[in-house]
Amino acid sequence: MQAIIKTAKGEMKVDLYTEDAPETVANFVKLAKDGYYDGLKFHRVLPNFVIQGGCPNTREGEKGMPGTGGPGYQIDCEVSGGNQYHDRGVLSMAHAGKNSGGSQFFVCHSRDNTAHLDGVHTCFGKVTEGVDTVDEISEGDGIESISIVD
Repeated sequence: MQAIIKTAKGEMKVDLYTEDAPETVANFVKLAKDGYYDGLKFHRVLPNFVIQGGCPNTREGEKGMPGTGGPGYQIDCEVSGGNQYHDRGVLSMAHAGKNSGGSQFFVCHSRDNTAHLDGVHTCFGKVTEGVDTVDEISEGDGIESISIVD
């Protein structure tokens, strides 16, 4: 299963880790298919670290602080499966503490500053095409859509 994250800077095609993080992937897929991510912005961009998006408070007209919102529920971390290694292009679940993820995710720029995330944040996919788009994203850039290819 794949996801295509479409932005004005380009597309990122992601292979989803359906076997290694099945609940996280199922949550992401449901939100994507529901159009939840359409129009949200990347609210956190740290060079040589990550780009982060998926906060509903970044939607046009929302009043909450970007980076603090979610879908209204939390999901458990899945860090004991395979592929739990934060490398360039890895898609991982953001959270505010163990088992508090929901809709926010990040994509890693490189492995240089991400080893401490292994075993803490759930890796649930990896960009296989368009990884250079990760480097083009700036804070405030939008997610046009996320589509799922079964």
